[in-house]
Amino acid sequence: MTDDDRHARNGEIGPAEWLAMNRTGSFDWDLDTGTIDVDESGLLVFGLTPADHDGRPVSLVARLAPEERSRLEEVVRKAVRSGAVSYTAHFPIPQADGSPHWTHVQARILRSPDGRARRIVGIVRDTTAEVTNFAFVQELEKRREVQTSIVERTTNALSRAVTVDDVTAALTGPGGLARLGADGLALGLVENGSLNVIALSGDSLDVLNDFRTRRLDRGLPLAEAVLSGRPRFVPSFPTLGRDFPELAPYVERLPFRAACYLPLVAQARSLGGMALFYRGRTAFNPDERNLALGLAAIVAQSLQRAILFDEERELATGLQSTMLPRRIPQITGGEIAVRYHAAWSGRQVGGDWYDVIALPRGRVGIVVGDVQGHDTHAAAIMGQLRIALRAYAGEGHAPSTVLARASRFLAELDTNRFATCTYAQVDLASGTLRAVRAGHLGPMIRHTDGRVGQPKLRGGLPLGLATVFGDEEFPETRLDLVPGETLVLCTDGLVEQPDSDIDVGLAALSEAISSGPPQAEALADHLSERLWERWGSGDDVALLVLRRSPDPGTPRAPRIHQYIHQADPQGLSDARAAVGQALSDWGMPELSDDAELLTGELLVNVLLHTEGGAVLTLEVLPEPVRRVRLSVQDRSSAWPRRRTPGEAATSGRGLLLLDALASRWGVEPRGEGKAVWCEIGPATVPADVTANGT
Repeated sequence: MTDDDRHARNGEIGPAEWLAMNRTGSFDWDLDTGTIDVDESGLLVFGLTPADHDGRPVSLVARLAPEERSRLEEVVRKAVRSGAVSYTAHFPIPQADGSPHWTHVQARILRSPDGRARRIVGIVRDTTAEVTNFAFVQELEKRREVQTSIVERTTNALSRAVTVDDVTAALTGPGGLARLGADGLALGLVENGSLNVIALSGDSLDVLNDFRTRRLDRGLPLAEAVLSGRPRFVPSFPTLGRDFPELAPYVERLPFRAACYLPLVAQARSLGGMALFYRGRTAFNPDERNLALGLAAIVAQSLQRAILFDEERELATGLQSTMLPRRIPQITGGEIAVRYHAAWSGRQVGGDWYDVIALPRGRVGIVVGDVQGHDTHAAAIMGQLRIALRAYAGEGHAPSTVLARASRFLAELDTNRFATCTYAQVDLASGTLRAVRAGHLGPMIRHTDGRVGQPKLRGGLPLGLATVFGDEEFPETRLDLVPGETLVLCTDGLVEQPDSDIDVGLAALSEAISSGPPQAEALADHLSERLWERWGSGDDVALLVLRRSPDPGTPRAPRIHQYIHQADPQGLSDARAAVGQALSDWGMPELSDDAELLTGELLVNVLLHTEGGAVLTLEVLPEPVRRVRLSVQDRSSAWPRRRTPGEAATSGRGLLLLDALASRWGVEPRGEGKAVWCEIGPATVPADVTANGT
């Protein structure tokens, strides 16, 4: 190999090329006589000898292609006519073998005092070597641009990776292999003396699933790279089977021609290894090796951050889990399900919480709340606030007092955080709830017919702020759960989506509650799957589902309950239809017309003349007398009174209808209100039943 060949192979300029590149001659063109004088060096640049030159300009450019000759003549003509003092031109002169010989002309135009061009003098230079070297440099620059792009795109993708799962998703997800400039990838982490392959990406690489978890030894190339700390470049993929016999049966099934195995080391800690596979490559030049090592360093740094983040998150979520209730107490007369979901951002720790508190006289307290912030400080405050609220509730205070004291407790902490929550005391025996709200979402109630209502709870200020602003009023709202109805409490992470109105989320929650299964656990799972998938998981979510046990009665004496809201006219029609359908299902269709009419009369009386809704109960009384009993319960202590309506009166006939259609009826006190009931069936009632009746 000559020196020139050696220089050319290394992308350098050899001695002969240097002389050719520096071959320079001069010329003097007399425009008046039309002759041009060119020295010997200049003639050599044009590929001529002194014997070949006749002094005419056209002889110098005779070998140029017609289009190049025309372009050169136009450059000279334009410079002469425009009054320019100089011009340059760059053009190829074909050689005998057909290869181009690049020439560069720099000329100065000499003019007479009147501006007329008289002479052109200049130099002519052979630039073939320059052009050739420039093409080489361009190709080299193009390769470097590709390598730079690989590094930039990979760095950009990994810059958004927070967890180890994020890192693997960036490397193996859409465009991951293209960013790396590879056709396949295997990524392994060192854990407890083993190399666990956590990601495989690329055609046919699933055949390596047998090596997902292996002891860290030198039996496989990736493990060898990890143990030695040195990369292994394999330009001939089939040779792997010879060097690593255990891998031989698998090499034949993989469509690759080359591979590189890279250790992943960050701050002198061996994290694992990465293998890159290539279909079209059969060699690794120094730049390509450096690129692979650079990619390994980038991946190692990202993995180091992600591993540290995952470890911190595990500690944080462990802290938070200790602050949430370890278990939910068993309750009589219902079922409770709770769910907690941490945000994907940050360290997956925040201030959302739920709690279920056993209270005196068989009652239960339920609460869902949210401390401002998504960090360990919010979690620590949440733990303190939850315990304080539990203590105040356990002392037997009214719900309004519980929140007032909790607000005072939070305000006295050395923090600027506030909290929102909804708290309710529930008596499942009677179905009564006394609920209060502090800047939080109110509950939703799923009725036995699947409809979902959102009771209006008057609310107070968030906890902490209420004390700061001197307004610790938390008005109580009474709600009634009939058997089979379900109460749902949640934090705003379940219904809020970025750039979307919260009403959209509330409507989605209402629809999901309505379409879900009736059981508390099953409904909680349904809401989790539907809504966490819909909104994503950018915020913490606490969810509590409370269902009062159904009361179907017995097969011989069935029973239904239904709550009718005062502000729901459709509920009246639905209740009448439910009564008719139930009697038909129970084999008593002959009583449905009278029962529907009396249902409407009893409910209208409540909805028009009281301050709240009503609870309708329809049941079949047990034998010996098979008859139907309707009961409508409300919160008013005022009993109905009989009136004598005139002919044109539009009301006052309800009790007259009761007298006419019911075999008997009456009014009973019920807690804070009353129940108006009636029975439909045989007109004659046995004496033993009458004696025990109301």
